[in-house]
Amino acid sequence: MKDIKRTTVKALLSDPDKYIGSEVDVKGWVRTRRGNKNVAFIALNDGSSIKNVQIVVDFAKIPEESLKEVTTGASLHVQGSAVASQGKGQAIEIQADEIEIYGTASVADYPLQKKGHTLEFLREIAHLRPRTNTFGAVLRIRHSLAYAIHKFFNDKGFYYFHTPLITASDCEGAGAQFQVTTLPLEDLPKGEDGMVDYSQDFFGKMASLTVSGQLEGELGATALGCIYTFGPTFRAENSNTPRHLSEFWMIEPEMAFYEIEDNMDLAEEFVKYCISYALEHNRDDIEFLAEHFDKGLVDRLNFVVENDFVRLPYTEGVKILEESGKKFEFPVYWGVDLASEHERFLVEEHFKKPVILTDYPKEIKAFYMKLNDDGKTVRAMDVLFPKIGEIIGGSQREEDYGKLKQRMEELGLAGMDWYLDTRKFGSVPHSGFGLGFERLVLFVTGMQNIRDVIPFPRYPNNCDF
Repeated sequence: MKDIKRTTVKALLSDPDKYIGSEVDVKGWVRTRRGNKNVAFIALNDGSSIKNVQIVVDFAKIPEESLKEVTTGASLHVQGSAVASQGKGQAIEIQADEIEIYGTASVADYPLQKKGHTLEFLREIAHLRPRTNTFGAVLRIRHSLAYAIHKFFNDKGFYYFHTPLITASDCEGAGAQFQVTTLPLEDLPKGEDGMVDYSQDFFGKMASLTVSGQLEGELGATALGCIYTFGPTFRAENSNTPRHLSEFWMIEPEMAFYEIEDNMDLAEEFVKYCISYALEHNRDDIEFLAEHFDKGLVDRLNFVVENDFVRLPYTEGVKILEESGKKFEFPVYWGVDLASEHERFLVEEHFKKPVILTDYPKEIKAFYMKLNDDGKTVRAMDVLFPKIGEIIGGSQREEDYGKLKQRMEELGLAGMDWYLDTRKFGSVPHSGFGLGFERLVLFVTGMQNIRDVIPFPRYPNNCDF
């Protein structure tokens, strides 16, 4: 092999005129191989693009016998001349001069042969599914969205704030946390009351994996002004729905001096930016997924980007739902936590625009949300999208020490003096929201199950790979 710098498939296909007429070096995995007695055509993919580059092998130059092990899944190193393609659908191809086989893939054993595979089957081989076109596209989009999130907040002057994964508090007050312990499970130390003696544990108290970085994020906002978190969170709910994972990533910005209107403005700008970024940088991947999984995907993404979000009080939303005449699976009444079918009706059928629902009853929202003057509702805001329902949940936080303390006492929340302290020393109006990253990836890719937008999903009875 000559000493030629490697070129990615994406680079070749993005700017073919730059490479046509020159010698190139490519490496990747075989997607397909076909041909006749004189020539072989190999579709090579290196993960940089949904598209393949065609390698043309003339048996007069490279003996057919040497290509016996060039089968689907094999990895190759190819050098040759880049030429204008004679075939349809591609501008460039490579006439091979030399081929080195890095690794073989037995046709009998390799599970990803050229045929349709169900998504359920691919979950069983999650260590190999990134090599498929579908998951290559999903994972490239996931990367772009992650980058867009950091870029958006950085460009707006926010600080990336790392919150702990191990915590002694339950942010939402909903339980279902994974416990972290070094105590011997086969012989747990017990106190006189018969309960586990956590004073002998590593942290000297009961500790769990976090369900949210929000509370600690608020502490950062009261010092740095505007921060965002972006990290893994964990919930031990025994849920097998296509919308829930046990391990998932959350983006949680917290902003000092933001009131609820500022919060809504930021949330709308944020999600539009992320979707626009993916449309610009992952168009081929999105169009592939639209063709194979969701014909309306591109229109739906543009729908969110191009429309102003409706801002609607919960009370008015419930009234619209009650007067709609539509028969819902779950009943609608003031005080109920709206189901996805209710949220989607408002977005898809009534307004035909994304909706930010505000001012929820305090009983169905978290303790830290700011109470409205009516004493019944809080300054909450949920962003509702087509097909998915709620994608963002947030609020203005209660900054008044007395009101927050009273609410925590009502709910029996203890051991959080550190959180209350921020309301004693220079408290300010502040707001924030949370976006489940996988929910965003689910929306942008058009996939139907959240287990298919994270490389290695964790859910009940599944902790493989």
